[in-house]
Amino acid sequence: MLSRRRFLAQNSLLALAAFLPTAKSKFFRMGYSAITWGGKDELAIEELSGLGFKGIQLRANTYAKYKDNPAEIKALLDSKGMSLVMFSSGNVEIDPAKKEANAAMHLNHARFVKDLGGSSIQLTNSLRKNNIPPTADELARLAVAMNEIGALTKEIGIQATYHNHMNQYGETPEEVDALVKAMNPAYVRLLLDVAHYHQGGGKPAEAVLKYQKVLHSLHIKDVECPIQGDSNPKSYKFVELGRGNVDLLGVFAALDKIKFSGWAIVELDAVPDKAKLPVQCAQISKDFLQGRIAYQF
Repeated sequence: MLSRRRFLAQNSLLALAAFLPTAKSKFFRMGYSAITWGGKDELAIEELSGLGFKGIQLRANTYAKYKDNPAEIKALLDSKGMSLVMFSSGNVEIDPAKKEANAAMHLNHARFVKDLGGSSIQLTNSLRKNNIPPTADELARLAVAMNEIGALTKEIGIQATYHNHMNQYGETPEEVDALVKAMNPAYVRLLLDVAHYHQGGGKPAEAVLKYQKVLHSLHIKDVECPIQGDSNPKSYKFVELGRGNVDLLGVFAALDKIKFSGWAIVELDAVPDKAKLPVQCAQISKDFLQGRIAYQF
């Protein structure tokens, strides 16, 4: 009887363990975006490395400051044991008169990223005007422009990625799907922002599974909608992980299911509570990742 009880107890524990998140089930790597620091990249590197993050996303403002001396910022990253895992390269133009100069800008950013030891850039667009949805032709032209940029950056070993975004082409799941289908995965892959995808009306956990073959990286992000106390049902703001409406547990379960091995980058555009510092917000998100996702830093 004792042996049978022990056998049943052990089986129950094993069955329970199969449903609990464990650090060993995590194939991906966790980074953090410096955007919250508002251009104070050096402080972001210092504070994020202190929290245990090994990867960081920097923005085009970093290029403006360090383009003539990339070794300086690379030395800081190296001294803190951090890798540049993504670089925000900016908007993609579809106007024929602007495309050549725009492609040259992204190529310069890609060269800068290569100097810093990075391997990927992020492409966005600000083409959506007055909340008018893009036509199929406009989405196709954007995909062509991104493919052309991606072909240029690929020649120097830098991967271009498309970042879905509210108030841009690619706001809704249908727009994202049209762009992804028109992208050449040899040149452009998907950086899935789970909060923007959620706010645009999609289910990010399903998107992880749907786009797993072209998924390069993610912005792990949360959004509160509607904003508490705001009478507008469509109002929203980005918040620390676990404080919004995004199904983050579902997202991470999907990442485990596909054995995603790229970078998941925590992003918070701005401090939602002005009484807090960016590093305090990062700590809140880190606590969520450790407590709810069982991620080990």
